[in-house]
Amino acid sequence: MDRIMTNRLDRGYKRYKEEFEEAALRVLRSGRYILGSEVESFEAAWAGYTGAAHCTGVASGLDALYLALRACDIKAGDEVILQGNTFFATALAVHMTGARCVFTEPDEYHQLDPAGIEAKINDRTKAVMVVHLYGQTARMTEIKEICKKHGLRLIEDCAQSHGSMSDDGCMSGHSGDFGCFSFYPSKNLGAFGDAGAVVTDDAELDRRLKQLRNYGSSRRYHYAEAGVNSRLDELQAALLSVRLSHLDELTKERKEAAAFYDTHIENPLIEKPEVRPGADHVYHQYVIRCDRREELIKHLDERGIDTIIHYPVPPHLTEALAYLGYKKGDLPFTEKLADSVLSIPMYNGITREEQERVAEALNGFGD
Repeated sequence: MDRIMTNRLDRGYKRYKEEFEEAALRVLRSGRYILGSEVESFEAAWAGYTGAAHCTGVASGLDALYLALRACDIKAGDEVILQGNTFFATALAVHMTGARCVFTEPDEYHQLDPAGIEAKINDRTKAVMVVHLYGQTARMTEIKEICKKHGLRLIEDCAQSHGSMSDDGCMSGHSGDFGCFSFYPSKNLGAFGDAGAVVTDDAELDRRLKQLRNYGSSRRYHYAEAGVNSRLDELQAALLSVRLSHLDELTKERKEAAAFYDTHIENPLIEKPEVRPGADHVYHQYVIRCDRREELIKHLDERGIDTIIHYPVPPHLTEALAYLGYKKGDLPFTEKLADSVLSIPMYNGITREEQERVAEALNGFGD
């Protein structure tokens, strides 16, 4: 019996094989591989899909976050508030600017809790970075009001929430000053390598982003500032355009797969993910919780089912950010989640038979 992996990228390729290969050949034959018509076309399409006025394609999700912070002039001495239960890249982007990460707790839905933000705000606070973790949107109406009240920039880390709607009626990425996306291959909108983008409604911020991604130059060999080399390439842009044309159907498929798990996993030892009323969830991951996680991982592994932990070490407890002075116990709910969350197989192309095997194995745990 074949193992069930946590993700299967080959199925996403095979479904639209002819379209992907036609797009790749079109780029290869064009002779234009950096910042050409494919990037411009994808940028326009992705801006339109999210509802934003502008989009800047960059080389990765990390670069999207970092360049958004740079465009806000976040620098050493500043502070950025973000949730504790996120991927390291969210905090790394802040660290790269020289600013200080100020962590706060998530709510019961794993999203940034608005209730914890204001207590962290001081004269050094310049921005709030919200992460729509696992594909569910945060409480953006409340978070926007807090940022407006205190004059703070609002940056959305949408690396896992492509196409998810927020409670303010906006698509994820269109509620704040910037929406930052990763198109890493495993994402709901995935490229065939590293890629990312930033969307915004502010024309001046978009101009700054495009300058920063290209060494700090908006005119060839003239440099207004010290930027970076972070450009979405033509090949990835063309392939992303193919995937984007199918994103709605791919999202529908993920939601149907999640609904199957919701109705077929029945084990009091396992806590299934919940969707906050008024929120949307596109299920980049289907994340359960179990206090006997290591036993559960072993139980599933013995039955040919792979799992992954998102994430076992929260950023505030990593060696890389030890200089911030956080210690175990400072973010108790974040740390509890890190000790109990487990992602089970969830991807486009997962079969009903595979899901039945996963549900059966989960239901048999603890017998």
